[in-house]
Amino acid sequence: MQNEQLKYSLIIALIGALFYIPFLGGVHLFDWDEVNFAEITREMMINKQYFRVYINFMPFWEKPPFFFWMQLLAMKAFGVGEFAARLPNALYGVATLVLLYNIGCKLYNHRFGLIWTLTYFGSILPFLYFKSGIIDPVFNFFIFLGLYLFILFYWKKDGFEQIELKKSKWTYLILAGLAVGLGILTKGQVAYLIAILTMFVYWVYQRFRFYVNVPQFLLFTIAAAAVTFTWYGLEYMQNGPWFINEFNKYQYRLFSTPDAGHKGFPGYHFAVLLVGCFPASIFAIRSFFPIKVEGEAAYLKDFRLWMKFLFWVVLILFTIVRSKIVHYSSMCYFPLTYLAAFVLYNMMEGKVQFNNWMRGGLIGVASLYILVTIAMPILGQDATRLAPLFDDPFAVGNLEAQVNWTGWEVIPGILLLAILIVGIRAFNRRQWPKGLGVLFGGTAIFVMLTLIFYIKRIEGYSQRAAIEFFESKKEEDCYIVSHGYKTYADLFYRKKQPVEKEIEMGDKEAWKQYCLSGPIDKDVYVITKIHRVPELTPIEGLEEVYNKNGFVVFKRERIQ
Repeated sequence: MQNEQLKYSLIIALIGALFYIPFLGGVHLFDWDEVNFAEITREMMINKQYFRVYINFMPFWEKPPFFFWMQLLAMKAFGVGEFAARLPNALYGVATLVLLYNIGCKLYNHRFGLIWTLTYFGSILPFLYFKSGIIDPVFNFFIFLGLYLFILFYWKKDGFEQIELKKSKWTYLILAGLAVGLGILTKGQVAYLIAILTMFVYWVYQRFRFYVNVPQFLLFTIAAAAVTFTWYGLEYMQNGPWFINEFNKYQYRLFSTPDAGHKGFPGYHFAVLLVGCFPASIFAIRSFFPIKVEGEAAYLKDFRLWMKFLFWVVLILFTIVRSKIVHYSSMCYFPLTYLAAFVLYNMMEGKVQFNNWMRGGLIGVASLYILVTIAMPILGQDATRLAPLFDDPFAVGNLEAQVNWTGWEVIPGILLLAILIVGIRAFNRRQWPKGLGVLFGGTAIFVMLTLIFYIKRIEGYSQRAAIEFFESKKEEDCYIVSHGYKTYADLFYRKKQPVEKEIEMGDKEAWKQYCLSGPIDKDVYVITKIHRVPELTPIEGLEEVYNKNGFVVFKRERIQ
């Protein structure tokens, strides 16, 4: 059994690598997050300061450094660029698939392990995020691993039967704390918050029975703190409390105010998970209704409860949080795909029916993707036809971009339509392995093809004009500031070096005012969006030098 598990783990790792690693460098990093994080790592290489995070060569207290350390290793190996910035997530994607397979084998059997792995691999957003350069896939990996190890500790302590747990309960508990500590070191204290909120909900479900006593909980917390001390403690000892205090203030502010204008309606994350985690989301819904499984082991029922509690904790927590960003609910991908796998496994066992609302859900959500991926190449032949639909001059300017659509871009949409027809037909005929392979394996191929056909073209509308301008200034000794919008792309794509005067000012707005009206010693370029141009035209000395796809650049020549 162990040899079979190892063999399949290696096969899964190879398949994951073949899907996640190719084409990572095929398109520019996207503003804000991808560029922001890659720029932090680039500056870490320049500054050679590996404990304090900087952006624009000034302290940046929003994120701890673990993810940037991994990007740093990748950039040292492969150079500063898109491929290295996204490589850590691709590798953690491979590790995630292998982890899910092995957990599935441990809980159930080889079949369940494969089903869970396939549901994660073949769902749209989980796949997409492993091709990105954002922090969350690594962050989520450690939270889930920590919570899983904590569950094993609890099962060992309470003597759950029918599952083999070779390590001592203390080993599981300490490893759980260390994993959550790595989560904190990746993105912040919310890793610990998600873990303990899930434990708290389980405690309430247990009618306030202390399934973990105070010393055990303290040991878990101490283990997590020991990992984070590698940054918090050393930063505090080297530089005092200021940076850590600012970091903690930001973590609080993130929960209490909308971040950078990212607002949304109350059901935002429900919609994101339903559409974004297709097709797993359709099957996961069934798990929240009774499923009778005769002779099911107590630990399996318990694990399912933990997964449901984790799902609702994350979903409710980030529904309450005022900032609404797609990846905030990405921790739900683990329990959601587990619950989908549970339904599919029991469907294969004849205990769950493939019913009409499942068919309708698959058809309804898939139709959205099919419609968009077939319509876009047609509309893209003359995107300016869409201009009357927009009341935003910048969006209209984006549509003027010269993006080449060949018509072959409809292939992913047509493929998904074929996948839907063949997959549903296989499920109707109870051809479960075929249905699973076609639906989830086919969706993974659909996502891959969509990235190949679409992502560079979408970037052509959204940001390429700005990035091309920044890249054109790599060799020019000048200042660049933005007006009316936030960007990190100017830093990364023109390979900006430290500006002593800007660092001394330490205030972005003061530096901008200096560039607009001060006694500048270098030429200044001011980039803005087209609807903000009237705010700059009255300023003396500014001359428009670039106008493309909604982005406008003014130049102010240095004072002799």
